[in-house]
Amino acid sequence: MEYERLEKEVARRSALMYIPVSLGAASLFYLAASLVGGYPPVARIGGMVWVGLLSLIVSMPIITSRVKRQARGQ
Repeated sequence: MEYERLEKEVARRSALMYIPVSLGAASLFYLAASLVGGYPPVARIGGMVWVGLLSLIVSMPIITSRVKRQARGQ
């Protein structure tokens, strides 16, 4: 019972960290693509979605393992 509660808390705290990281990376990509070149809106939005998904995939296991380590008290 305690283990399940701890896992839910770790998952919630992790999501509160990696989702803003991914949204921030996607927003920075959109801003950079808008300022640097004359890319069409479809390319900017598509790139933003792609960067957001990739950063989510990369940051999720890294942040979750770090939060889990902190929850265990190490």
